[in-house]
Amino acid sequence: MTPLEAVLIAVAGLAAGTINTVVGSGTLVTFPTLLFFGYAPVSANVSNSLGLVAGGISGAWGYRRELSGLRSTVLALVPASLTGGVLGALLLLVLPESAFEAIVPVLIGVALVLVVLGPRLNRWAASRRGEGGSGPSPAGWGGPRGVALLVGVLLGGVYGGYFGAAQGVLLVGLMGALLPLGLQQINAVKNVLALVVNLVAALVFLVVQPEQIDWLVALLIAAGSTAGGVLGARVGRSMPSWLLRGVIIVIGLVAIAVLLT
Repeated sequence: MTPLEAVLIAVAGLAAGTINTVVGSGTLVTFPTLLFFGYAPVSANVSNSLGLVAGGISGAWGYRRELSGLRSTVLALVPASLTGGVLGALLLLVLPESAFEAIVPVLIGVALVLVVLGPRLNRWAASRRGEGGSGPSPAGWGGPRGVALLVGVLLGGVYGGYFGAAQGVLLVGLMGALLPLGLQQINAVKNVLALVVNLVAALVFLVVQPEQIDWLVALLIAAGSTAGGVLGARVGRSMPSWLLRGVIIVIGLVAIAVLLT
């Protein structure tokens, strides 16, 4: 690895940590970067997931004030994210690499659709709350909306453990529709759930196939994403949403083009 390559991977980690904390979809920065430098798709995904755990920790810590009073809600949702993350990571390791190469462009395409539809999802969620709709309380998870939320978080965890791009957008849209919380509170819960998914997926990779991990890449992404998590928690909310969304879409389209060539 050349010094320039190392710097660019760390910078990609910085951008991913910032984007993950503010919106989600940071993998659409780091994953294409690793592919550009010639890393195999599965190794790139595994190393990336491990490296982004550090950014998840700093980002979740930066949003700790917004988590005030939400302990019971977070504890109710974490098991679904944990289970989904394990299942997604195992799917990544069980399926052949050729299948992963075929599936990833589709996943990125779905992620980009979610990024584009993010504002509509949030507006729809806000209108639902304005109409008097309420999300499930921790004591009422057995109701239809509570079950829908738990199932959605579980499936989001499977997706996040397998690939992860736009997992945050998916979670924000889902919780915005089903929980009576403000957007910043939802974003704080999203950061915790995404951290859980990345952490358990990384642990699965460490135990089952540690040979897929490029430790230097993981450390560079970890260093960059740690700083990015802090940056995202402090100033990311002031970034123009149209600019952030546009950058993600462009990077995602580049990734699809690289994978299909």
